[in-house]
Amino acid sequence: MIEGNLHKMNTEFGSPIKYSLHLSGDELNMNKLLGQKLRIEFQGRINCVACGRATKKAFGQGFCYPCFANAPENAECIVRPELCEGHLGKGRDPEWELKYHVQPHFVYLAVSSGLKVGITRATQIPYRWIDQGASSAIILAEVPYRRLSGDIEVALKAHYADKTNWQRMLKNEILDADLTEKKAEAKQLLPIELQQYVTYDAQIWNLEFPSLDTPAKVKSIRLEKQAELEGVLTGIKGQYLIFDNQHVINVRNHAGYFVRFSF
Repeated sequence: MIEGNLHKMNTEFGSPIKYSLHLSGDELNMNKLLGQKLRIEFQGRINCVACGRATKKAFGQGFCYPCFANAPENAECIVRPELCEGHLGKGRDPEWELKYHVQPHFVYLAVSSGLKVGITRATQIPYRWIDQGASSAIILAEVPYRRLSGDIEVALKAHYADKTNWQRMLKNEILDADLTEKKAEAKQLLPIELQQYVTYDAQIWNLEFPSLDTPAKVKSIRLEKQAELEGVLTGIKGQYLIFDNQHVINVRNHAGYFVRFSF
């Protein structure tokens, strides 16, 4: 038995992807727990992932309300990158913007349930795709800062989704798409001034997730509503733990929750 505050699982690209979870200094190799019975008990305490203070409710992905309202990680340009002004020396924290947003970004096409368009920093490939549960992905474009990636994403949103259907993703109800063909198609959908950023990179990334079984149905559990979750771990995909009773839990969405793990 171990306990501590949840944070998103760490991942390592491989076949299959390797997952680990850190709780109060202890590291759990989650792949090795496949097929074992797990029990997760929420202890009724949430600590902000930014400042550590206790909070009755988590905002965003584990923040207390003051940090949610003021931290640069929660600025509007996080979900709407086309609004980013980091390259202009602006933002909630210009130094933070310089470190994270005034950096090379990639626009990609990925298949997680259907075909989606998304963006990520260069340092987050392929971890962004892993966290989204994508089965395959291809880089579409490379730009020098976040704002431009947002402009490309906005231009393509009319043609491709920018969200993942998590139920279909977990049940492996996945679109069969030729990503090389889709990349060529996407380029033609862009305004001329943005087409210059489309790369010649033709690599298709295929991702294999650890799994013993594919659920026919899934029910997402929130620990503030159901404080105890127990079952045999049968799979891990994205940031979800999948159990034999069709219950699933998104670990990242419970960041800051103080839990007890027993197995």
